[in-house]
Order: sequence, then C-alpha cells, then structure tokens
Amino acid sequence: MGTLEKYFPKRPRNSVDSESTPCSTPVSTPSISTPNTTLIPRVITTMESDIDGIESDPGLRKPIEDYDIGIRDRIRREYISKGACQPKGHNFPKTKFGPSTRTFREEWFKIHDWLEYSIDKDAAFCFYCYLFNPPSMIRFGDDAFTKMRFKNWKKACEKFRDHIGEASSPHDDARTLYVAFKNQRQSLPHLLSSTSREMEVAYHTRLNATLDVTPILLRQGLAFRGHDESSSSMNRENFLEFLVWYNIRNKEIAKVVTQNAPGNNQMTSPMIQKQMTNACVVETTLAIKKDLGDNLFTILVDESRDISVKEQMAVVLRYVNKHGEIIERFLALVHVADISSKCLKDAIDAFFGVLVPVGSLRFKMDRSTLHDLTIPMLDDCL
Repeated sequence: MGTLEKYFPKRPRNSVDSESTPCSTPVSTPSISTPNTTLIPRVITTMESDIDGIESDPGLRKPIEDYDIGIRDRIRREYISKGACQPKGHNFPKTKFGPSTRTFREEWFKIHDWLEYSIDKDAAFCFYCYLFNPPSMIRFGDDAFTKMRFKNWKKACEKFRDHIGEASSPHDDARTLYVAFKNQRQSLPHLLSSTSREMEVAYHTRLNATLDVTPILLRQGLAFRGHDESSSSMNRENFLEFLVWYNIRNKEIAKVVTQNAPGNNQMTSPMIQKQMTNACVVETTLAIKKDLGDNLFTILVDESRDISVKEQMAVVLRYVNKHGEIIERFLALVHVADISSKCLKDAIDAFFGVLVPVGSLRFKMDRSTLHDLTIPMLDDCL
C-alpha cells in the first residue's frame, strides 16, 4: 500500500524547531504559504508510470488494491485487453512429489479461461479474482490463486474445482464483475442508464408539447383550466383539449403524453401550467427588452379594480424601436394595496427591480401618463 510520505515528504526537524520558538509578543496571523505546484505533476506522473508499467506475469504483478483508486479501472482495462497470462508452448518445469514428479499442464488453459501461469514463480493464479476480488471478500484458502502461489500440481484439478465453488462464491462474483466490466453495453448498469436516457427523451418530448400549447392560449387570451378536467368530462377545457388534439395529430407525441405518460409525470397539473405561463412571460419580457435596447422609454400606468374588488395596476412600456415605429407593449398586471402615489411608485420600483430586471435602462416618465396622481408626493415618482 502507498503511504502519505510518498506524496508529502517530511519537513526537516530544524525548520520545525525554529518555527516553534516561544516569543513574548502576541502571535501574528500566519501568512498562507505558496502551494507546492510540483505536487500534482508528481502524482500524475506516478499514476501514468503505474499504467505504463503493468506486469504481464501474475507472479510479479502489484496487487490491484495497491493502485490509486482513480486509475484502477484503467489498469483493469489494460489487463483485460492483454488477456490472461497463458504461456502456451512453454516448457513447464517438473516438481517432485514423493516418488513421482508433476508439472503444470497446458491443457488446463482450455478448460479454465481464468487460469494463469507465472513463469517466474512456476505457480498458478486466477485472472478474475486478481481483477475483481477485493481482499475483504477472499475466504481462507482462496488467496492461493491471488496473493499466494498455487503449485500443488498433484491435486490441481481438485483445487481448481474448489476454487470455482458454487453460485455466489467469491470466484463466481469476480467472474460476474469481469463479464459486466468487459461487456458494459450489455451490463445491468448500462441497461438502467439506457432506460434513463429513454425516459429523459420522453420527458423532453412531453415538455415541448406542453410548451407548444401554452403560447397559443396566451396569445388568444383563453383560460387554461375549467371546473371539470376529469377523464370522463365532455369538455376538459382549453389546455387539456388542445393537448389531446395535438396528441391525435402527432404520433411521436402520442407515445409519451396523456394516458401513455407516467402517472407522476403527466405535465398537466395546475402548478405545471402556471410554471409554463411564467416561462412564457419571462421569454416575452426578454424579447421586449432586446427590441428596446438602450433607447429611452416611458411607462404608462393605469389602475382599476378586478371582479374581486382588488386594486390592480396595469404597466405598459412605450418606446420607439430601431425602425422609428412607436411601440406599446403590455408588461404586467400588478396587484397593489391602494392607489396612492407612494404605493404605485413602490410597486413600479419593485416590478422593474425584481420582476423585470432591465438593468441600466433609462427612465423618462411623462407627467401626462400619470395625470391621475395629483397628490403632492407625485414628484417622488418622477
């Protein structure tokens, strides 16, 4: 395992002692030293050297857990691209077992694709377990094919079967991870990721359909919702009826909206409709601001009561565009507590300062546009 001293060298003792000398004066705030800019290049160089210096012989390899966690997958890919170390045609040395001699047999490579042989150590290792079997999962005796060396050729076939074990054995888990890592497009995480992408595409299609319907209703001044929007209603009001009509005309949209959409992602709730409306308001305001540019403008303000007897203020922007045409654009309807000049002024300030952040636009308010404000505080509005 690597240590911190590999990346953070010890400081000389004399420098520590000199800094710890006691003093009678108050200690001043220490200054922040310049960071060691050579640290990161050293770490990167070490990682690159680890990748370039991987060892094919399993008896000489560095354990996979000794590599930096950020490059372990790259190390695994390098080993998988090279394949298991199976030196075919090698003259395997003989080992004496009592009165007889035994040797590693090349035919075992055909039976066990995970089997590796170290020429340097004259021992057998497991390719799967080396790559994907962490030390915490290795049972007693299984490390003979990873950290330890297996060279008991007399009982090789028996030990191979014991190492493979049954389903959910450490070797079987390592094999599953190996197959999933090698074939990531067919692995479960990849399939889940593909499903997530399909859901995202369907969501964007559903969102665009909702955004297509919203401007039509706003442009025509039509109400969005009604009293009965249930599926059994003969008239579900404008928003849902337009969406159903759009659904019938477009097969791609029909696949992802209304009854084909998830129950928790219909994009038709009153809150969603309100958010769509606000988004259109923002886009319209930005378009007006872009058309206005840095030109002078005036605001036309009028107040009235709605059907619920609430005071409200209409704000209209008047300016001359780049073509010399006089343009009047309705911006908003703002509810106010009363119609005093101070209240209207505060509402205008709040509207242009928060709801419509027009920045450094230059105001030129004409008295004739505020002729109803005859209170002495009128001068504060100009």
